[in-house]
Amino acid sequence: MPASNATSRFSNRVENYVLYRPTYPPEALQTLKTECGLSREHVIADIASGTGIWTRHLLENGNRVFGIEPNAEMRAAGEKLLADFSNFTSVSGTAEATTLPDQSVNFITAAQAAHWFDRSGSRSEFVRILKPQGWLVLLWNERLTDSTRFLCDYEQLLKHYGTDYEEIRHERTTAAVNEFFDPAPFEERDFPLRQEFGYAGVEGRLLSSSYAPGPEHPRHAAMLRDLQRIFETNEAGGRVTFEYKTQMFFGRLQI
Repeated sequence: MPASNATSRFSNRVENYVLYRPTYPPEALQTLKTECGLSREHVIADIASGTGIWTRHLLENGNRVFGIEPNAEMRAAGEKLLADFSNFTSVSGTAEATTLPDQSVNFITAAQAAHWFDRSGSRSEFVRILKPQGWLVLLWNERLTDSTRFLCDYEQLLKHYGTDYEEIRHERTTAAVNEFFDPAPFEERDFPLRQEFGYAGVEGRLLSSSYAPGPEHPRHAAMLRDLQRIFETNEAGGRVTFEYKTQMFFGRLQI
């Protein structure tokens, strides 16, 4: 996928992204402290920081964080969310060209993003900006697709209406992780995560996805009618649950 498309495809999804995308479990940050020695003195580059969902966890830990985000709308939303953190610097840059100095950060993180990067270009950039013995951390919230009737139905809706859903599903995660770390070893940790929504939240969660047809698309109205039907079939007390497995991969890079 061209980098320009990967960057621009979320521009009209920002409001829903801010409101309805899941956060990350506290166990992820705690694991970095335990396994990687993360301390508040470490400087972090959060690549494709977007609206700042993961970035906020790092800032609340006391770290100085450079949020590298190429999409102007997403970057503005992140700046608004994180305005109270003096240790945050917003940067217009990409994974392949962060603008940061050589050997300037202790950790590089990328949440829900690394599958969009040009692997060769971004890996070279990461090696350049990481200090010796620095860490790369890649995270994804992997939505479960078959653990409940609702999640099965929701998955079928995405397959039916998604504009390019099959092409960008997170089966690409394994290939991306291997390419970033090879030949260095890396560790994986998985954590459970849940979101509960009424119908408005379910619709917002769907429309935060770049592959969901937007209001201008001829299949948008039909998709929402099917979403309403799926919700009414599966709701309990006016709510349904999204279940995720947060996957975190971490290790040191080798040239």
